[in-house]
Parts: sequence; structure tokens; C-alpha cells
Amino acid sequence: MTAQEVEGGRFVRQRNRFTETITADGGSGYPAEPGRYRLFVSYACPWAHRTLIVRRLLGLEEVIGVGVVDPIRDERGWRFPDHDPVTGTVFLSELYLSSDPGFTGRYTVPCVWDTETGRLVTNDFPDITTMLETEFTAFHRPGAPDLYPVELRPEIDELNDLVYRTVNNGVYRAGFATAQDAYEEAFDALFATLDGLEERLAGRRYLLGDAVTEADVRLYPTLARFDAVYYSHFKCNLRRLADYPNLWGYARDLYSIPAFGETTDFDHIKRHYYVTHPTINPTRIVPKGPLLDWTAPHGRERLASG
Repeated sequence: MTAQEVEGGRFVRQRNRFTETITADGGSGYPAEPGRYRLFVSYACPWAHRTLIVRRLLGLEEVIGVGVVDPIRDERGWRFPDHDPVTGTVFLSELYLSSDPGFTGRYTVPCVWDTETGRLVTNDFPDITTMLETEFTAFHRPGAPDLYPVELRPEIDELNDLVYRTVNNGVYRAGFATAQDAYEEAFDALFATLDGLEERLAGRRYLLGDAVTEADVRLYPTLARFDAVYYSHFKCNLRRLADYPNLWGYARDLYSIPAFGETTDFDHIKRHYYVTHPTINPTRIVPKGPLLDWTAPHGRERLASG
């Protein structure tokens, strides 16, 4: 977070600088091609986490390469543990500044690098997953799920908008607020939505029914971080995820899917948040808890029709 991202005590996320798109027909100037693009992520970042989930669900591991940054970030931004073997860079900022020498904002993940033109195509995290779902269909593995089905897109988009404003970004609005009213506004909206989602999931296995969609991909990373980070670190402490029977079972159900569970790194998550936000946690002590069994039986199969 930068000082420019707080207005009147409220956290206002910076706008994404790179918003080009990769298209199946290449009309954007960036055609969907295997081996051309590199996705940069942090296992700690929820926005990056969902791109890893989609990449795995769709079988795009050999189509789009991945570079993973270290979870501990300083004033220089995200750093690669050694260096990125494809671009040769040590800091993600190098790629931002080579693409736009005048860039002055935060260097964010996820972002997509074009190895052919040698520039960043996008750091527009809301659109990266849908781009993978709709523009790379020629490279999806056989039998890959349709995460963004045309007939469900209006409902998915409406739900995603609510979840982004009040949950995904809502925890940040609570955690980075510098005024009491701003914090309480975000806090109340967050738990109102979680209460609604708890009720919604009482009668359906996933948010849109019996199949995982883009809506589940967007909600899960926040749930995965909730009890470990947001409950205490961001003061979102009305209820834990574990206090919601349906949401907690739903989160464990998703975690049991390798694309979700095997991309969830609690060590990276906890070290990043507790060490890199000194205004919130000046001691940089990383808590040992909570003790949660993400592999416990969830029983959500009973909600699947047929």
C-alpha cells in the first residue's frame, strides 16, 4: 500500500497500468500462442492465486510459463528468489520500468509478460483469469471445465462484483483503513456478504450450482487467507471462516481439488502479510496459528444433484 491509496481514511486500490489483452484471433496484437507468455505470481497474493488455480484447472501449465516471486517484499517491490530464468530480472519492477519508464505505482502481481515483444501485456487482475478461460480455449486440456459459461456470465459477473467490493477487496478496505468509520463500513459490508454467502451455500455445492465456475475461483483465495491472516491482521474478527458451517465446508471442498489445494501455500501467505505491513504489524512476528484441518471431510457431495 502507498500513501496515494488512502483517501479520507479509506483504502482506494490503485488502477491497473497495463490493460492490453491476449486474444484467440490475435486482433489485439497479442495472439494466444503456447510458450509465448509468462505469468508472474506470488503464492501470497490472492489475485495471483486465482490465476494459478485457473491455469491448473484448464491444463495450461505447458502453454503459459510461471515465475514466482519471494513472499517477502520491501520498498523495491517483489523480488525473485534468485532471478527469473527467462527474463533474467531480479526485481519485478525491472519489467514494469522497461515497459513504462515513467511508471511510479506499486509493482503488482499477477502480471503477464510477452517474451516476443519484451513488455508487460497486462497486470489487470480482474481480467486475466477470464482471458485464460475464453481466449486460450484451443489449448485447454481435454475435458477441462467451462469456468465461464456464456449462459451464466451475467450471474457470475454480478456475484463477482459484489464479492470483489465487499469480500476480496473488502478485507483490504478494513485492514488498511486509517479512520474508524471507514473501517466499520468495510467490516459491516464484509460480514453482510459472508452471511449471505453462507445462506446461499446451504442448498448448493458451489456458488452457481453443481460445477466450479469463475465465481468460486474468485472467492476461494480470500477464504483461504481469512482465518490465518484477515481475521487478526486486518481486524476482520466478527466471525472466523471456521464459524460458518457452509462456507468452511465449501472452502475445504475446493481445497480438496488439486488446482486449489496444491496452489495454497500458507507459509508464503502468513510470512508475506505479517512481515511486509509494518504499519499494521511493526514487530513483524508471524503467528504460529491457527490450527485448522483443511483436509477434514466436508460432506458437500450431498448437495450435488444426481
